[in-house]
Amino acid sequence: MGEALTPAGRRTLDAAAELFYTQGIHAVGVDAVASAAGITKKTLYACFGSKDRLVAAYLKERDERWRQWLREQVDEPGGPARDQILATFDALAAWAERENSRGCGFVNALAELPAADHPARAVIAEQKRWMLGYLTGLAAAAGAEPPEALGRTLFLLHEGASVAASIEAVPDAARHARSVAADLVPDGGMTT
Repeated sequence: MGEALTPAGRRTLDAAAELFYTQGIHAVGVDAVASAAGITKKTLYACFGSKDRLVAAYLKERDERWRQWLREQVDEPGGPARDQILATFDALAAWAERENSRGCGFVNALAELPAADHPARAVIAEQKRWMLGYLTGLAAAAGAEPPEALGRTLFLLHEGASVAASIEAVPDAARHARSVAADLVPDGGMTT
């Protein structure tokens, strides 16, 4: 999250993350978070200031975990850019099994937060911009022309696979999206 949390803040954020993701942001009040964290509401507010800021902190940390996971699965092994693009879908499938039983936490939160000025909306928008930029960078490294067009398509495949998997509309949605991406990604490109 960038800044160190007190032990009470850490417990609060961990409890909030579990409850917000599994039960929904609106369904979970600060009383439930405080109880699950073993703290008082006063401590929750001292740590985060408001429920809205706690929601933003939860999503920011989730984004950081996703980025780290994706980079470990894609960037660290390296290899041809085409293989890295396809590895993003493998990483998505593994993340869905490990962390995303209810679908994308950011899409879920967005559905619950209609106010454009909610602090979590900026976190959600930044997460999606980062993902689009990350995929566009991989598309450029793979030699796609123009890389922005392939980046957008890959982003839409990722988002669609995440939603489809969460509602079990398409079995193995990420792997299906990967096979579509394989047909779109050039065979050339740099090794990163």
